[in-house]
Amino acid sequence: MDASAPRRDERKSALAKRLPLLLLAGLGLYLWQVTGTPERDLAFQLSGPGWASVRAVDLQISDQEGQLLKREERFYPSGPPPELNYKVDLAEGTWDAALFVKRAGSDARVRLETMLVVGEERYIVQQLQMPAAVR
Repeated sequence: MDASAPRRDERKSALAKRLPLLLLAGLGLYLWQVTGTPERDLAFQLSGPGWASVRAVDLQISDQEGQLLKREERFYPSGPPPELNYKVDLAEGTWDAALFVKRAGSDARVRLETMLVVGEERYIVQQLQMPAAVR
């Protein structure tokens, strides 16, 4: 029995030595998650006619000064789905979103603009319609 007592003390001592480091690492991870820019789920719901002929969409999100924060281009050989979903790191505030839409049979891109007003919510949903002149 005397031999097992020192082993328990050694385990407790090793844990006690590592515990502050583990707590500090946990606190650092928590602060990193809390203070970082939150990831948002941005969804563009494509409504109305004209979307079936779309072959590419180039999303550009910028701040009020025009600084580009995100750019992503996607290609659709047979037209886009009814909802385009993006993961975007956005802080609370107002952001400009521009979507450049390329249609089949045309080299010109249609520019769709919308303002994103981001609050505390994680999910942002915007409805988009193709301009009447383009349909």
